[in-house]
Amino acid sequence: MFQIISSAAAAAPGATAAAEKAFGPIDAITQGGPISWSLAIIMAIMSIASWYVMFTKYFEQGKIMKQAREGVANFWRTGSVKDGAAKFEKNSAYRQLVDDALKAEDDHTKFTNSVDSHDWMLTSMHRSQNAINGKLGAGLAILATVGSTAPFVGLLGTVWGILNALIKIGLSGDASIDKVAGPVGEALYMTAFGLAVAVPAVAAYNWLQRRNKTISERLSVFSDDLHGFMMSGGSVRPAVKAVAAPAKAAPAKA
Repeated sequence: MFQIISSAAAAAPGATAAAEKAFGPIDAITQGGPISWSLAIIMAIMSIASWYVMFTKYFEQGKIMKQAREGVANFWRTGSVKDGAAKFEKNSAYRQLVDDALKAEDDHTKFTNSVDSHDWMLTSMHRSQNAINGKLGAGLAILATVGSTAPFVGLLGTVWGILNALIKIGLSGDASIDKVAGPVGEALYMTAFGLAVAVPAVAAYNWLQRRNKTISERLSVFSDDLHGFMMSGGSVRPAVKAVAAPAKAAPAKA
């Protein structure tokens, strides 16, 4: 009896390895045929697109946040708006906001009818902010779409795999547990693939949206400060922390 148990225990690892080889994710896709392959390719494209958007938006937001930390302080240390604009990188969000404000100031003098400069400047800067926020939100719809549809694409692959497995089992006439559990469980890989694609996309979408909201709030604060500065002729400006002086080296002891 002990010999039988020992033989079964010794054979168990080999049987497990054989089962894993027979019922793996690649075999699940292969057994599903062209439809399963098509769904797997669709999910792969979804995953690649979502990760591409994640990284590109992350670096884009990082540049703007760096400007908010460093460029804005340097801007307010200059004597004029035009000099301060040079403290921002060209084609950056804050540089666009300053350039649009300067353009609005110049365009106001071209009106034939009297238009309040305060209202014109405010409208122009709001329009500039909306354009920047639109650029920040570009691409996030891909993450939302992937996050909401990838689980259903995976579920469709699972349903198709289970359907094929049951048809093959019915044609073979062998409905034993080893003939049913393997192919049916194998089809669940597709649902796992769908969730693996969707979960990072949803998490990244929420995180990037939160960062966009933070950027938008900082841009709005800077826009209000810039509006007040230009409308007051430079009299009103936010307080800026002074740059810390470098520490002097202690004198050497004799």
